[in-house]
Amino acid sequence: MSIIVSNPDQRMAEIAEKVRNGQRLSLEDGVFLYESDDLLTIGQLANEVNLRMNGKKVYFIDNMSLYFTNVCEAHCAFCHFRRDEGEEGAYTLTPEQMFEYIDQHYHPEMREFHIAQGHNPNVPFEYYVDCIRALKQRYPNVTIKAHTAAEIEFYSRISGLSYKEVLETLVDAGLSTLTGGGAEILSERYRQKMGVGKATTDQWLEVQRVAHGLGLKTHATMLYGSIETLEERIQHMILLREVQDETNGFMVFIPNSVQPASVNAGIKRRVAAFDDLKTIAISRLMIDNIPHIKAYFINLGTQLTQIALTFGASDVHGTIIKEKISHAAGALSPEGLTRDELVWLVKGAGRIPVERDTFYNEIKVY
Repeated sequence: MSIIVSNPDQRMAEIAEKVRNGQRLSLEDGVFLYESDDLLTIGQLANEVNLRMNGKKVYFIDNMSLYFTNVCEAHCAFCHFRRDEGEEGAYTLTPEQMFEYIDQHYHPEMREFHIAQGHNPNVPFEYYVDCIRALKQRYPNVTIKAHTAAEIEFYSRISGLSYKEVLETLVDAGLSTLTGGGAEILSERYRQKMGVGKATTDQWLEVQRVAHGLGLKTHATMLYGSIETLEERIQHMILLREVQDETNGFMVFIPNSVQPASVNAGIKRRVAAFDDLKTIAISRLMIDNIPHIKAYFINLGTQLTQIALTFGASDVHGTIIKEKISHAAGALSPEGLTRDELVWLVKGAGRIPVERDTFYNEIKVY
């Protein structure tokens, strides 16, 4: 039982003691950290935890983002990527059309295809299975990271199969891991208000449990910076921590800030850098059982990503080639980075760049 202390310095000292003794932080601790303006102490504590877990290594992957369809039945308030069937700019690609794009950018060291897309109800579940199978047959050495837990729930609905059957079918076709999206904020108040027309909190978490039960290692995100409360952010982290206690199936947590609808959006429309760094650090402190916290340069920008590496982050994502979802919503970052640029980014922060595969096996230490 923690004692409520009116003196913030004393409260921070108590939290620091908990962190240094490997004690788990509570909801109240997390909210206190968010309400504190002592960013440097929070960052220092997160840095200590990360150094204890990962040393000075910072991971990245040579990967490519793919988008088979932007048609989506959901109308989430924060999304600028989705289209309705027949709307201008809507597309649904065949595997052959996707090969054309991949072949322009593919090279033998590429490790991962990261597939992000809409919940398109105009094609059957078989379409999604065929896309994975075709990719795996043509590029057998590339790991396929695809489908959020929300997409698995959607496929279950359109196919009549259970989550387990949907996952087994996709794994059989060549899927190796789920992406972390669709979580947004794991709060039903938030999901109703933001029109998150996809999996509920419980469904999203259940899909992850089923996936982990099948031996899949997966990813988890949080989309922060809109209408959620600080309590909801911390509760989101605690829900992930609880699943991880049960399954140990999450490899990385990726906090992403909401992007405004336009590249020209003013500073008032963007999440403050202060909040971005605090969220990275608090994620590292709250989620003590997921190995990595990702600083996603697409959302943070490259310079803030460097600073995040001393605020608890141990991963900077990957080369990507051409990112579309955050950029559809006005992200200011580059659409991708080369391997050399990622190495430079990490070294510039005084850390050791490590090229990894999807499962954090080390390929090369720079």
